Amino acid sequence: MTTDDSPPPQRVTHGRVLRLAGPIVLSNISTPLLGIADMAVIGRIPNPAALGAIALGGTIFNFVYWGFGFLRMGTTGLTAQALGAKNAHEVSANLGRALLIAAAIGLSLILLQWPIGLAAFALLKGSSEVQAMAHDFFAIRIWSAPFTLANFAILGWFIGRQKASTALLLQVFMNGINIALNVTFVAVFGWAVKGVATGTVIAEIAACALGLSLSARDLKSVGWHWEWPRLLDREKLGRMIAVNRDIMIRTFCLIFAFAFFTAQGARSGDVLLAANAVLGQFIAVSAFLLDAFGFAAEALVGQSVGARDRAAFDRTVKLTSLWAGGAALALSLGLLAAGPLLIDALTTSEPVREAARTYLPWAAAAPFAAVWCFLLDGIFIGATRSVEMRNAMALSLGIFLAAWWLLAAPYGNHGLWAALIIFYLARAATLLGLYTSVAKSTALKGQ
Repeated sequence: MTTDDSPPPQRVTHGRVLRLAGPIVLSNISTPLLGIADMAVIGRIPNPAALGAIALGGTIFNFVYWGFGFLRMGTTGLTAQALGAKNAHEVSANLGRALLIAAAIGLSLILLQWPIGLAAFALLKGSSEVQAMAHDFFAIRIWSAPFTLANFAILGWFIGRQKASTALLLQVFMNGINIALNVTFVAVFGWAVKGVATGTVIAEIAACALGLSLSARDLKSVGWHWEWPRLLDREKLGRMIAVNRDIMIRTFCLIFAFAFFTAQGARSGDVLLAANAVLGQFIAVSAFLLDAFGFAAEALVGQSVGARDRAAFDRTVKLTSLWAGGAALALSLGLLAAGPLLIDALTTSEPVREAARTYLPWAAAAPFAAVWCFLLDGIFIGATRSVEMRNAMALSLGIFLAAWWLLAAPYGNHGLWAALIIFYLARAATLLGLYTSVAKSTALKGQ
């Protein structure tokens, strides 16, 4: 079955890349803006422990939720390839399968919240005050699990279909509600860390409801429907699980690295933990902005692989690299110039401000160091080359830990930041080493 909703074959141009990346930039930026809003609201509480609790709690949920980010990435790659192959049955079935997996994992996380929390807080140490606040955050936020994971699947499906404007609508809707609720619950009701967690849960539920509604309307408008035998097809479901398994291992390695970074900051005291958390917001903004070009690469590479069009594949890589590299350089220079003002906007604690300014150059270097691994991730996801992604990330994690071991003792927090930059560069280098074989083995026409 062919789909009338498939984008017609067209040359990959600068305009097409930007039409995909532009809405995704706006969509993605709403997520770190939420983190900045949380920091700004909590930062008005004259207690660094509150900022540290948000950082610690956020790190736990990076593990708990983003560890299952394959539901976004895998769904994007498989949907884009089905779109390129003009297989509408698979375009629609990919969403159904992803939602089934999201529901199963989300409910399991709620049932297993006690051992998950026990393990998480055993690994991530902070002061007793930080730990107590982070426990409150975890106990509330865990209830959003099925909705958060369903949102990953829905977002990935719309991006795979190159419906970037719908992805923008969903993200802005969710994060706009979240910011409004967090400000209300923290600044007005005085709920502090519990208010941030509660606002996030409500926003995730609301976004899931909107996403399911838009998906159902979209499926109905083009005459697509889910058939249980197709959704549960052993071969197709097996492929989705295999791709998602490898991406999950890769993602857990990635999040372990950032959790390790946060944990090392926590061991240095509440002030350094809070300073690293403030600078981490700058990196998050940069990452979400630059990921837009990776998302564009996912959709366009996936479609070119599905259509077996090598020329489109190569041009996608070239154009997304040009735009991503230019954007990263601008971000790094902008952070270096505006960083002190941004730090002051996020916290009123003078010790935290002073510490954050000391380590600002590292945060400013991060966008240009990281952009290449973000882009290569997008290319490999679009080609559904998850095994290579998994192996490259595992090697990069080993390089990061070795760099920390060598640099942290003599250079302290500077050494920790240097190890993070090395991690970004290692991710890019390991993927680049595999890129040629991936491009050659995709069996695209026009070689």
